Amino acid sequence: MIERSHLKIIREVNRMGSLTAAAEVLCLTQSALSHTIKKLEQAIGTAIWLREGRHLRLTQAGNHLLQLANRLLPQLERSEEQLKEHANGERGSLRIGMECHPCYQWLLKVVSPYLEKWPNVDVDVKQKFQFGGIGALFAHEIDMLVTPDPLYKSGLHFEPVFDYEQVLVVGKSHALAAKKNVIPEDLINETLITYPVEIDRLDIYSQFLQPAGIAPKKHKTIETTDIMLQMVESGRGVGALPRWLVEEYANKLDILPIRLGKNGVSKQIFLGMREGEDSIDYIKSFIEIARFSGTPQKLKKLNQ
Repeated sequence: MIERSHLKIIREVNRMGSLTAAAEVLCLTQSALSHTIKKLEQAIGTAIWLREGRHLRLTQAGNHLLQLANRLLPQLERSEEQLKEHANGERGSLRIGMECHPCYQWLLKVVSPYLEKWPNVDVDVKQKFQFGGIGALFAHEIDMLVTPDPLYKSGLHFEPVFDYEQVLVVGKSHALAAKKNVIPEDLINETLITYPVEIDRLDIYSQFLQPAGIAPKKHKTIETTDIMLQMVESGRGVGALPRWLVEEYANKLDILPIRLGKNGVSKQIFLGMREGEDSIDYIKSFIEIARFSGTPQKLKKLNQ
C-alpha cells in the first residue's frame, strides 16, 4: 500500500513547503503528485494533508508517514549509493558524526593519514543531526560517531580509541594558576566557559561540581575553541577541556591546564558504528589509525 514514491513526496512537500516546489524537485507535474497522494489517502482511508489557505498542514497520519520517510529513505538512499560504489569498483565515503566539540583537532590527525592510506574513500564530517548522534547512526545519516559519552543500544557498537584527561584551563595570570589541582569550591566565584552542551553532559559538572553540590558564579557558552581560550587567556573566565588540547594551545596562548581534583577526571573518545560494520575493511582501518592518533611516529609507521 505504501510505496517509496509516497514517502518521497511527503518528505519533499514538508521540506519545500508547497506541492508546486515539491513537484519540481521530484520532476513531476503538480497534478500527478496530487493524484498519487489522493490514491494513497483513498487506500488508507484518511487524509494526509489539510489545506489551510495556501498552506498544507500534515494530519496525524501524515506526520506518521513523514517520520517513516525520514527514517527509511536515508537508509535506502545510502544502500543505493553503496551498491553503485561496489558496481563501479569504488570504496565510497565514510560519514563521521561529531558529538565532541574539542575532538575536531584530534580528528584532523586521524583523517590526514587515513586519506593517504585509502585514496578511494572520501571523508565527510557532520556536526548536526536530525535525530541526534545515536539517531543519525540508526537512520544511516552517518557511518561513525565520535563521542566521549557512548550510549550502548542494541544494534550499535562502540570502540574506545583514545584516553585523555579533562582539566581546568586558566590564564597564566589567574589566581588559580599556581595550583597543581583544584577543588570544586575553587570555582564558586568563577565564570565557567564551556561549549553549548547540556549541563548534564558536561564532565566538569557531572563528575566534579555536582557531586560536591557546587555551581560556578556564572556559566557562559562559546562554540569555538579559539574564542573560548582567548577569553580564558584574557581573564574573562575559566574553561574545562582535554589536557592534550590545552597543551597544544599553550604554545601560542598564555594558558595552562590544572588537574580537576586530586585524582583528575579521566575520559575516553569512542567511535560508535552500527553492529557488524566494524569489520568493513576501510572502517576497521579508520579505527586502527584512530588508536595511534596520539603518537605521530606510530601513525607514520602505520601509514607506510
